[in-house]
Amino acid sequence: MAKAPAFRCSECGWTTLKWVGRCGECQQWGTVEEVGATVTRIRPASVPAGRAARPITELQTTDAPRWPSGISEFDRVLGGGIVPGAVVLCSGEPGVGKSTLLLAVAAKAAAAGRRVLYISGEESLAQVRLRAERTGALEPQLYLASETDLATILGQLAETQPELVIVDSVQTVANADNDGLAGGPSQVRDVAAALTRAAKEADVPLLLVGHVTKDGSVAGPRLLEHLVDVVAHFDGDRQTALRFVRASKNRFGPTDEVGCFEMTGDGILEVPDPSGLFLSRSTTPLAGTCVTVALEGRRAIPVEVQALVVPASTPQPRRVVNGVDASRVAMVLAVLERHTGLQLGGTDVYVSTVGGIKLTEPGADLAIALAIASAHHNVALPRRLAAIGEISLAGEIRAASAAKRRAQEARRLGYAKVVDDAVGLVRNAIPEAISQGRREAAPAPRLAAVPEF
Repeated sequence: MAKAPAFRCSECGWTTLKWVGRCGECQQWGTVEEVGATVTRIRPASVPAGRAARPITELQTTDAPRWPSGISEFDRVLGGGIVPGAVVLCSGEPGVGKSTLLLAVAAKAAAAGRRVLYISGEESLAQVRLRAERTGALEPQLYLASETDLATILGQLAETQPELVIVDSVQTVANADNDGLAGGPSQVRDVAAALTRAAKEADVPLLLVGHVTKDGSVAGPRLLEHLVDVVAHFDGDRQTALRFVRASKNRFGPTDEVGCFEMTGDGILEVPDPSGLFLSRSTTPLAGTCVTVALEGRRAIPVEVQALVVPASTPQPRRVVNGVDASRVAMVLAVLERHTGLQLGGTDVYVSTVGGIKLTEPGADLAIALAIASAHHNVALPRRLAAIGEISLAGEIRAASAAKRRAQEARRLGYAKVVDDAVGLVRNAIPEAISQGRREAAPAPRLAAVPEF
């Protein structure tokens, strides 16, 4: 047996003979640690009875049992409910509402008669109690503990025997046998592995709260996302109360579902039908506005795009966007100038969405183009018109993904005219929509007065 000292990256496993500050493989800083690589020969072990490999055709398929969390939007993201023994990692920016959501899940489970253990490593018991009183989450079956030591938390699990465990957060828990700092890659790896193993052995679902870095990824080693069964990301704009929960990994369900929530003073509320949150409340058509239908997971949501076109006040025209991709707006402006003849080079263009939602998909290109053309001509588009389609550099209108579902949702909400790829070209769609808008805005002709006899 030979023991050779080496240095290994805790993120990707890259090894080197000398210490370096930055990993040569994943380019992460401060993740290279010294390890003692022990080279030994592993002897094959005998396979225990009942664990021998079997043909796949002889295996029986059984669905994983689930129980509802009491929050239908959260169950939608998880794939139908909480699976016993599953480990769910909930990540998000500070203050977005992760702890509030999981405390609501804990209260719903405790109200259903299940014993829940909520372990807080960031707040004291009094602080969690105050939030529970404010959100109405006081339940006798909800047990609280404020611990940051891994061994003590495992002891709490063995003594309480819960049916649901919530740890807030995994970066605050530390293993006393590990010399690393709490929240470091080695500590997060040890803590996540120990908690996951305890949850699997006891067949108890475990919900972990994870911090995120500046770029929005989960803090800690990449191994953390591989250990858990579900990775749910909680995001939202701080200027609005709307929050979205998306699953980037799910071993028990789809990853294209989205849960909608609204943060209020009394806690977090579900939004089962967010169709009216991203539309203006004006009842009369306004110039520079157009409605599109965006996809959030499998959910079709109508969104209003607003545009403003004014003469440029500086030699360099301004392009200001909010809620849409700036590069796609620049591309739409170039297509409009080239294929429709709109002279936008000497104007300031402002494009925004209503409600703070972000449109990053190309299916909103046509709505952006129609809103800009409407603002340029100062003509309101026809009432109850929705635009769905992607614009190519050649001026063609392409079908957006799930175009049929979007069109059905638009017609369900009362949009009688849906402009999509059936028009074919942008140079045909823009003049037709502007002409219809002018005809609707034109005053009705007055009837001549009938002379009295």
